[in-house]
Amino acid sequence: MSRDRSPRRLRRRAGDARAAVRRGALMAASLTALSLTASGCVVVHGEREVLPAATRAEATTAVAAFTAAYNKADKAFDSSLDAPYVTGPFGDIDAARLKAGHVNSPSGNAAHVPLKLSDVKITIPKKAGWPRWFLADARGNKAGDARWLLVFTRSGLNERWQVAYLTLVAPGAVPRFTTDKDGWAEAVPAGPSQLAVAPDALSADFATYLQKGGKTFADGTYTSVERTNRAERARKPGLVTQFIDKPLTNGDYRPLALRTADGGALVFFSSRHYEKRTAAAGTTMPPDNKDVQALTQGEVNQSLTLEFMSNEVALDPAGSGAVSLLGRVPGLTSAQGG
Repeated sequence: MSRDRSPRRLRRRAGDARAAVRRGALMAASLTALSLTASGCVVVHGEREVLPAATRAEATTAVAAFTAAYNKADKAFDSSLDAPYVTGPFGDIDAARLKAGHVNSPSGNAAHVPLKLSDVKITIPKKAGWPRWFLADARGNKAGDARWLLVFTRSGLNERWQVAYLTLVAPGAVPRFTTDKDGWAEAVPAGPSQLAVAPDALSADFATYLQKGGKTFADGTYTSVERTNRAERARKPGLVTQFIDKPLTNGDYRPLALRTADGGALVFFSSRHYEKRTAAAGTTMPPDNKDVQALTQGEVNQSLTLEFMSNEVALDPAGSGAVSLLGRVPGLTSAQGG
């Protein structure tokens, strides 16, 4: 019996063989996936699964690592020593503070007192996607009896935890948070929600409030009193002072919010502010302190523009009502003479 060895028949047989190999590979892959699922060995996608942002042990370690790096940087006035541990608005403030310190004292900080955090309370939200983040609420040995609120963030499993927000609030000001049966907190989305103000709108609303006032924010040290102080500075004889306020909402400056037990949210947000001082003709600009001088570029003749970064923490009520600003830590980041 003769065999058909025509090119067409040979190509068809080769194609059938390749198809059989592919079917075998697909079957093996399916059996492997089935066996992994059955045994409980499954891949968890952190970008989709709702998971605690960190373990409690991991968060505790991150707080200790930041504190050690912060103290080294403060003692040496060297921002490179804690740069890997800070980001966002606090990172900008900290870097400028250390830069000014180094300019004025290249040999280091003779007045250094190590920061010590005690009574540390860690709140970890359960959420999907990045960034992951958590809150550390501690008592510090500086700034009197104020509570130190540090928000740690990271944007990937292989990244280091960094402090994006550091604010100080009065004792007893931190609210109770909503938690599940395992003690994990609830992260509030930045966009529109059942709050008086959406978290991602707070920065812009705060900038508008400082310029025009309004009812969005409750009266207090960081709101109505700040507006009064600005008005007084603007009326100094021989000196014109102008203020510009800019919102920040993206990247490492995004707002972060935790659901409170009453249905509202504790929101951390940031903003940028400029203060331009212009001396009247025939007068000179009043001298500033050494830290301002260290961060000033150009010669100060008739004007000086100061740039500030600020991180805030606010209680945003459910439904409606005024937002209460609990804490605000601004810091000079640069200045320009003119």
